[in-house]
Amino acid sequence: MKLKAIALNTFKEAVRNKVFYLLIGLGVTSALSSWIVSMLAIGDTEKVLKDVGLASIDFFSVLIAVFTGINLVYKEIDKKTIYNILSKPIERSSFIVGKFLGLSLTLLVALASMAVIFFLYLFISTGTLDSRILVYFFLLYLELLIITSISLLFSSFSTPILSSIFTISLYLIGQVMWTFNLFKHHLTKPLEKITAYFFYYILPNLDKFNIKNEIVTKSHLDSYLILNGILYAAFYTSALLILTIIIFNKREFQ
Repeated sequence: MKLKAIALNTFKEAVRNKVFYLLIGLGVTSALSSWIVSMLAIGDTEKVLKDVGLASIDFFSVLIAVFTGINLVYKEIDKKTIYNILSKPIERSSFIVGKFLGLSLTLLVALASMAVIFFLYLFISTGTLDSRILVYFFLLYLELLIITSISLLFSSFSTPILSSIFTISLYLIGQVMWTFNLFKHHLTKPLEKITAYFFYYILPNLDKFNIKNEIVTKSHLDSYLILNGILYAAFYTSALLILTIIIFNKREFQ
């Protein structure tokens, strides 16, 4: 019940923020404006609508995850409300997990809202519905959970500005992890290989969740990608939450 209370309180606090609705609005507006690009572009209109629309939703969903995540713990510490919370019979691990679950629910609502509107828009524009887009949004949500756990980790010991810089940096690195995979095969020295493999496996590989090209080009979608994404998100998110709990447990609030 305590975990549920923390999660619901986090969710309510997040949805009361005007910036939350602003980012959703910008995401929807940007996605719907893809018809302008489709009119100017030469080629398949549906492909352009999907490409621009999905990219827009992806971008603003990440902003929501970063913006809300970096303030989760820091705000409680800054406003001194953390003392009141921890004075109650609540374990610090429950506090962290509750915060994560609350933000996960917030992201689910935000992403679902943008997805429904985009689905309707795509159907009205093309007269068809590609059910595989649901898979895209599902994998995007898993990616957002990883970003959330990253921002929560930094929020537990750093300021919002630094947390946002660290989180966005890891997000950008995670988008190009496929280059690490190519790079490490060209290394010859053992130390270089060990270092490359270390960073390849320790840094978030968000490319595992990117199936936009398959959706846009209507290419074959391997079910392995979905299973791999689920397992990777579960493992990476759990590892980051455990690390966050360890760091938060060692903090002293005076």
